Amino acid sequence: MTEAEDRKPQSDEARSTYESEITSEFAIPEGLAVPKGTKGGTESETTSEFAVPDGLDVAQTAAGESEGSAFSTPRTYSARSAPPAFTPPVGVPRVSLTKDAPWQDRMRTMLRMPVAERPALETARKAEEVAPAVPRVLDLTLRIGELLLAGGEGAEDVEAAMFAVCRSYGLDRCEPTATFTLLSISYQPSLVDGPLTASRTVRRRGTDYTRLAAVFQLVHDLSDTEDHLSLEEAYRRLAEIRRNRHPYPTWVLTSAGGLLAGAASVLVGGDLLVFVAAALGAMLGDRLAWLCAGRGLPEFYQFTVAAMPPAAIGVALTLAHVDVKASAVITGGLFALLPGRALVAGVQDGLTGFYITAAARLLEVMYLFVGIVVGVLVVLYFGVKFGAQLNPDTALSVAERPLVQIGASMLLCLTFAVLLQQERSTVLAVTLNGGVAWSVYGAMHYTAGISPVASTAVAAGLVGLFGQLLSRYRFASALPYTTAAVGPLLPGSATYFGLLSIAQNEVDKGVVSLTKAAALAMAIAIGVNLGSEISRLFLRVPGGATGGRLAAKRTRGF
Repeated sequence: MTEAEDRKPQSDEARSTYESEITSEFAIPEGLAVPKGTKGGTESETTSEFAVPDGLDVAQTAAGESEGSAFSTPRTYSARSAPPAFTPPVGVPRVSLTKDAPWQDRMRTMLRMPVAERPALETARKAEEVAPAVPRVLDLTLRIGELLLAGGEGAEDVEAAMFAVCRSYGLDRCEPTATFTLLSISYQPSLVDGPLTASRTVRRRGTDYTRLAAVFQLVHDLSDTEDHLSLEEAYRRLAEIRRNRHPYPTWVLTSAGGLLAGAASVLVGGDLLVFVAAALGAMLGDRLAWLCAGRGLPEFYQFTVAAMPPAAIGVALTLAHVDVKASAVITGGLFALLPGRALVAGVQDGLTGFYITAAARLLEVMYLFVGIVVGVLVVLYFGVKFGAQLNPDTALSVAERPLVQIGASMLLCLTFAVLLQQERSTVLAVTLNGGVAWSVYGAMHYTAGISPVASTAVAAGLVGLFGQLLSRYRFASALPYTTAAVGPLLPGSATYFGLLSIAQNEVDKGVVSLTKAAALAMAIAIGVNLGSEISRLFLRVPGGATGGRLAAKRTRGF
């Protein structure tokens, strides 16, 4: 037996202790004093980095109170005087949400703030009232957002309305999301509770600004803390909004489309005969488009069919050697089809940071525009083959008739407002807004000789400025005051002459003209949005010293 085997313990208990001491790397060497607080030298408390050093007094935890959890409420926490979760580099913004400010501005301010920086929710209902079920509140929110998004409202205003509905029923920690065809909202009661998410798909879109105004009024009433609506009352009013018929019958809409085309033809130099021809072509195209819609054809083919009759009438007048401006007839017919509403909404979404929705809206505009191009090109191609003398150079010979053109622009805005199913109380305001816009455009372009793109941008900026001020005065959406007012500024003539040049195998001239039309369209959209933003300088917008809505920071190209 060796010396090591002689020192090895013989009993089982001694052998286990011996093996544990010689095999563990944390075993205490012989001659080293055991720290205080260990039990039998088998448990060490000083090896943990979270151990409390000697000499430091630790406050005792009350019985039944949990400590150590990251989600447990601190003992000094107060809901009314809670500190912010973190302090941004620029400091915590001071937000004052006044009750007399429109809910659009108040909710937009909240949406552009991180959740940790949002002010506490004001109590909107009495203490004895029972809060409604969260799933029903989310369902009501999605239904309201669906009507707004389907009516052409911008994504930011849709999210602001959804947030206002949730906040009015006490759901403060919610995050709404609006894209082109999908709405979703997520609500998380607290940090330790799981979130509840609901979504809704927008499958059909239509233009009815009367319904849009009713939805805005409903959201305004829900946001009123003094007269709070119950959930059942909100559902009842929403059902009435859905059941309401359009304010104008079909024959009025068809007549409005014809008058719009006739007024547009006068703007580009047409006379009474051109007015009548353009009106007939537009009404015939409208009826054919309704027939295609009844058969279930997509909007692309509806726009293609609707663009053919005005072009066909213009070509027929040229072949019949009637002394009339066929280009004015075709241009007037195109005015009623140009998707100015979707274009303005798409650019506005892009400027406010909703790039997915903006890309989808602009893609829709491109498809509708291609449908118009196909319809007009087919007619122009056969017209050129049959010997129709259509001259693109007539675009430079627009007669300057200020009074007649101002009257025609106001008629165009009025009929455009009827086509958009606006409330009768807003038709006069948008008509005057459009007349002012055309007067500014004519003074800058025809009198001062400024480029049409710059003149269009300034006129559209005034439309956005006045439209935003009027909407805030009535606590309503800005679309009924701006969309129809930009009608006279739409690039109908540049579009037509570009298509005509392409049909005559002059592709270079056609591309130049279509590029000009695209530049004019972008000038309209950017001008309307810029005017809306400038109008906020004259409004009492919540935000305190920070200057209103928080904006996205510049990325400097990376």
